[in-house]
Amino acid sequence: MFDAATLAAFLLAALVLVLIPGPGTAWILSQAMAGGASRGVRAAFGLETATLIHALAAGLGLSALLATSALAFEMLKYAGAVYLIWLGIKTWRSGDDAAPAGADTAVAPAAVSTSSIYLRSVLTGVLNPKVALFFLAFLPQFVHPERGHVWLQFLALGALLSVIGFCHSVMLSFAAGHVGRRFAASTGRWKQRVTGGVFIALGLRLAVQQRG
Repeated sequence: MFDAATLAAFLLAALVLVLIPGPGTAWILSQAMAGGASRGVRAAFGLETATLIHALAAGLGLSALLATSALAFEMLKYAGAVYLIWLGIKTWRSGDDAAPAGADTAVAPAAVSTSSIYLRSVLTGVLNPKVALFFLAFLPQFVHPERGHVWLQFLALGALLSVIGFCHSVMLSFAAGHVGRRFAASTGRWKQRVTGGVFIALGLRLAVQQRG
């Protein structure tokens, strides 16, 4: 489906893109610091599911709709902004319920169901129109229509990007999980508030962004 040169170029570009910090990185770090490495890994599964959804949407032409329809772009943009702000407020308020300093929170990370973290992570990735437009601009450079099954090429490239992103997220999760356990007892409340503030800021930033 892909020649060696095309595949090598894509993998190199994908690695560089994954290493650039963004909302996804902030989400993984916040989840791992709040609930340990396992929670960060669960969040990574959700984000990479969103990556595959965006790749398939690009292959089916749905991303082109966002590129050409101002209304569709605005609707998705504001939905994503509201969701991020809601997450930020929820996280900020959870800081008020954090254990007092000195409590043994390092061995008892916040309990959140696997399905909840997964679904929130999928929504965090999907409700970002910039990601959809990125796929429309990036993946087509490595797709060759003459080889047929364009949608399958998009999905295969998305899967490769997803694997690279997942490996990166797992490493972040274990690093952030260690930091979270070490400092949870003394900074739990402020950690939640800072994390909540980050997501509120990301939501506001998304709300004022233009298609570009």
